[in-house]
Amino acid sequence: MAYWTTVQAVYSWAQKLTLWSKQTLTRFIYCIPGLVKIKIYKLMVPGSDAKVSHRIAQVLHQSPNFLVIDKLYDVLINSNDPTEKLTVEHQLRKLFPNLANDKLTHGFHFVHRLDYSTSGVLCIACNKKAANLGGDAFSARKTKKYYIALLRGHVSHELIDIAIPIGVDKRPGYSHKMCSVDKSYCQYPKAAFTRLLVLQKGFYHGFPATKVLLKAVTGRRHQLRVHCSSLGHTIIGDFTYSNGKDVLPYRMFLHSHRLILPTALETIDVCANDPFDIKHTNGQWLQVVHANAINLDTYEKLDCQLPDIIVDDLSSKT
Repeated sequence: MAYWTTVQAVYSWAQKLTLWSKQTLTRFIYCIPGLVKIKIYKLMVPGSDAKVSHRIAQVLHQSPNFLVIDKLYDVLINSNDPTEKLTVEHQLRKLFPNLANDKLTHGFHFVHRLDYSTSGVLCIACNKKAANLGGDAFSARKTKKYYIALLRGHVSHELIDIAIPIGVDKRPGYSHKMCSVDKSYCQYPKAAFTRLLVLQKGFYHGFPATKVLLKAVTGRRHQLRVHCSSLGHTIIGDFTYSNGKDVLPYRMFLHSHRLILPTALETIDVCANDPFDIKHTNGQWLQVVHANAINLDTYEKLDCQLPDIIVDDLSSKT
């Protein structure tokens, strides 16, 4: 009995070490004589591997309270997997080792999140007070979040309000997905609100596409992706919400373009450049119709103008 208690204790310790240790360890094996071998892999201090430097996020703003970066697409913010070397956490540890706080599970105060596939503006608080104030601003919906996206098809209305509740996809094997409230398998739906403004119409890789500016009024998980898909205009390259069909594009075309974050310490108002022009898409995006430029008038239109159509169920497509 004592033997197996020891086995369980060592195994439990080994698992925790694998997940939580932040020290560099030599690869080795713990042996319990006669029966059990527990292998512990080499663990790296996040950001210590030279491979991290091959894709570094651009810094958009830095102050004593907040750091704002232009997150790269197809990069995790953080991970519990010690072998995952390309994360925002690793990049920040390499760029700003003095800002890392080892009392935090992942080293930094991430004020909000972006999906793995989404690029653009990401805000990190540099201290606990800034983190609390930033989090409060998001919770109270005092922030303004704007995204640029390329959608499949030509959107017929210039300005659309989307107010379709979003919930969890409860089907077995679909726990990574959200879904609109009309689905029979939608669980725990919550109110969600997005505004969509058409910027340009054209073609991506020869197929009809629309560049849009999205304002996420609420912040539900996968909200923009579900809402665009619900309209019948899935984001280009969105493997998940195209039901695994959209596999040819090199990325998902969703970009966090602008964040306005008001706090008592300072007001953040930061933009990341549009990466979906003809140059950055290797000539695959071709604009044919220009509707709106990205400027102050466009933000005003998105914030204040009455929409052409309000979509609060799926009875109408655009």
